[in-house]
Amino acid sequence: MTGRHTSAFTLLELMIALAIAVTLAMFAVPSYRSHVERAHRIDAASALYRAAQFVEGATSDNLPALPPGLDQAPQFGAPIYSLHVLPADDTNGGYAIEAAPIGAGPMRDDACGIFTLDATGQRSNRRGSNSGGDLTPPSGECWKTG
Repeated sequence: MTGRHTSAFTLLELMIALAIAVTLAMFAVPSYRSHVERAHRIDAASALYRAAQFVEGATSDNLPALPPGLDQAPQFGAPIYSLHVLPADDTNGGYAIEAAPIGAGPMRDDACGIFTLDATGQRSNRRGSNSGGDLTPPSGECWKTG
């Protein structure tokens, strides 16, 4: 007569494995979200620079409309930010370009709000109408690429 040997996880081993998985998820998910938000901000900043190159290269006296692809960030795929050119005023050197989060997009409540780059190279952020409160982090934090 041969004896059967059954191997299986005990309840204690299963609970330990579950505890380890939950602990890893507690740290991994917020870190992942933070990296995704930073990537979206970098997309917005780089889209502003691409749009500024286009506007600087335009030969017309009036400000051009941004062509498809330059009017959104990221350049291809579903837009997260919408870009548009603002007219000249006393401080922007001839034009400014804004990248505003799409209303239903993942960055709609981002602390950095709307990104702005003007002809003098001045970078700034301001809260949009769909963002709660009126405090924004220092622009340097929002424009960080590293």
